[in-house]
Amino acid sequence: MKFRVLIDQDEDGFFVAHVPSLPGCVTQGSTRPEVVANAQEAIAAYLESLNERGEAIPPSTEEELVEVAI
Repeated sequence: MKFRVLIDQDEDGFFVAHVPSLPGCVTQGSTRPEVVANAQEAIAAYLESLNERGEAIPPSTEEELVEVAI
């Protein structure tokens, strides 16, 4: 399965990953590759938890790029 992951860098230089379609699924890492690996682990754990509780996997979120003239 594929999930959209949003990655930002915080004020301390850490990378923070959010998975919009999985509420509360957030992780961080010192580097971009580390945060991506951590996100993969967090998503797997989240899905395992849903499965154990018999809950459905939420659908992936849609993304649209919007151009704005400034």
